[in-house]
Amino acid sequence: MNGHVFREEVPKPPSLALAALEGGRAFSELASLPFLRPLLESARSGDGHPVLFLPGLGAGDRSTAPLRSYLARRNYLVRGWGLGPNHGPGTVGPKMHLLEKRLNDLHGAAGRAVSVVGWSIGGIYARELARRVPKVVRQVITLGSPIHGDPRGTNLGRFLGKQGDEILNSEEIKDYFRRHLVPPPGVPCTSIYSKTDGIVSWRISKEMPNANTDNIEVVSSHFGLGVHPAVWYAIADRLSQSEDDWKPFKRHTWRRVIYPSAGH
Repeated sequence: MNGHVFREEVPKPPSLALAALEGGRAFSELASLPFLRPLLESARSGDGHPVLFLPGLGAGDRSTAPLRSYLARRNYLVRGWGLGPNHGPGTVGPKMHLLEKRLNDLHGAAGRAVSVVGWSIGGIYARELARRVPKVVRQVITLGSPIHGDPRGTNLGRFLGKQGDEILNSEEIKDYFRRHLVPPPGVPCTSIYSKTDGIVSWRISKEMPNANTDNIEVVSSHFGLGVHPAVWYAIADRLSQSEDDWKPFKRHTWRRVIYPSAGH
């Protein structure tokens, strides 16, 4: 694993104060979308390639519907994952075969590599898909995903109770983190994360330094990442790149105001 080992220590989850503010902040981030429409419409249009969206724990395709609608207008072939609410490893199949089939079906229908956007635990599955079938995945974008460290560095157990604890302590999830801390070889991966995330510690959301990885910091709640204007713009920027010419996010001019940091 290129010298990287699984972190046995449990990272500290976000404060309870941040967690308590999640609902109100997410609503305000959703409400800000109409006011920042000029920013969103200034994003480059896409080339029509397919994009698959994977929801967070306990959520389904409805949670990604606003983002999918926006990107459809930016000329992408967008699809939800079609597996109902995300209840963890059991939802995607014991060997992720249900999710892999969804990806392969979309790839076959479109005849082009698929970009995969995963929110929270959905980002874990997005990276795993890229590891399993790298020729089918064009790039991976994760939103507040616990991709680099012990998944117990989150507040998911506090929000989802027994179900959250069972998933976070499942052998499937633990095995994933033992084997797959490093990014999928050859597939560009971008993490969009927030230091004010009240659910997942930002310290376990960043991609490791690599020629094919990038990190983009936004100021957002965890539940608001899928409806945040800065996140939408950053995703549109990443998706608009040429398939054979991926580059890290450029944080210049006005972007410095909206994005506190980028890169490694």
